[in-house]
Amino acid sequence: MSCLYEEAKKIYKEIGIDTDAAIKKLSEVSVSMHCWQGDDVGGFESAGELTGGIQATGNYPGKARNMEELMADIDKALSLIPGKHRINLHATYADYSNGVVSRDKLQPEHFDKWIEFAKERGLGIDINPTLFSHPLAADGLTLSHPDEKVRRFWIDHCKAIRKIGAYIGEKLGTPCLNNIWIPDGYKETPADRTSPRLRLKEALDEILSVKYDPRFLVDSVESKVFGIGVESYTVGSHEFYMNYAAKNGVMCLLDNGHYHPTESVADKIPSMLLFSDKVALHVTRGVRWDSDHVVGFTDELKEIAKEIVIAGPEKVLIGLDYFDASINRIAAWVMGMRNMQKALLGALLTPNEKLADCQNSGNFTEMFVLGEEVKSYPIGAVWDKFCEINEVPLRENWFNIVKEYEKNVLSERK
Repeated sequence: MSCLYEEAKKIYKEIGIDTDAAIKKLSEVSVSMHCWQGDDVGGFESAGELTGGIQATGNYPGKARNMEELMADIDKALSLIPGKHRINLHATYADYSNGVVSRDKLQPEHFDKWIEFAKERGLGIDINPTLFSHPLAADGLTLSHPDEKVRRFWIDHCKAIRKIGAYIGEKLGTPCLNNIWIPDGYKETPADRTSPRLRLKEALDEILSVKYDPRFLVDSVESKVFGIGVESYTVGSHEFYMNYAAKNGVMCLLDNGHYHPTESVADKIPSMLLFSDKVALHVTRGVRWDSDHVVGFTDELKEIAKEIVIAGPEKVLIGLDYFDASINRIAAWVMGMRNMQKALLGALLTPNEKLADCQNSGNFTEMFVLGEEVKSYPIGAVWDKFCEINEVPLRENWFNIVKEYEKNVLSERK
């Protein structure tokens, strides 16, 4: 290993890249791993079907059925992922061991077990109110619902989760990102596009009116172009949330599966950061239209990672968001997390300043040549070194551990 890395180190040095520095920088970046990959977005509130444009396909055996199993699976996944990270929770993953409570009545103590879990492992926690898979979301509207009683329920739910998020952040000593996404929209072209968005704006104003210490809680809002059953109109569009975030001092969260396939989130990141201190991401892999496939080591991911590195990783809160029930769920976590890190490493190993100088001086030939050649540089040797330092398996060897876990643990879940 050392010979391969030392050779790679020399090769990168020729273009001005310090591989040791790149590894150190990567070790400082935490990615928020979404808990809902482990049980197909089921949560612990009920065994009902997913609604609100959420759909997990496949029936691979061994999904987590309770908090203990989900925590064990998260532990197994994190043991195969280099670095220290965060876990991302939905409200419906609360601890209901003393009985299920209404979402608008959730309290901080319902997440004490998660806090204890995270504290023991040195992890941060992020959280999301769950505005789907509920009788009061059955008609596709929540915070924009014309019925004040329905709207009140969801406003109170979001308020409760913000309070919980601030509690989590204070207990763990790291800010908890509270991200609001709603499924609201219409299947057919609406007669009135304005009123639902006005109701959403007023609801958000009330939800965010309570101020929490930013050391413990930060808020974001997440847009979507369309969803299942709301193909013609989405209340929480990108334009709505981008403007709302800018005016109200909250973060705009960009999910790269929530835009038209020809739009690039990599292109949006630098524009957003000209006007905001930070931006949040949900990284996924959309296929043709809005879908949540396991994050692959794709050109799109590499471009997103490049913009993160150029902007400064401290300015971008990175979370993953996908749910694939057709393959081993732990393997899905590990692949997505490692691919996100690998893409960041590739960006750190790219001579971005030199390429920018070529662009600014009009030397597009050299920019193109160097940009293409660096793609075949020995990033694998540097990645292996990073994994070695973090004492996790190299290359595909982690999969043998997942297969053993499936044989001994997951296969017992009926």
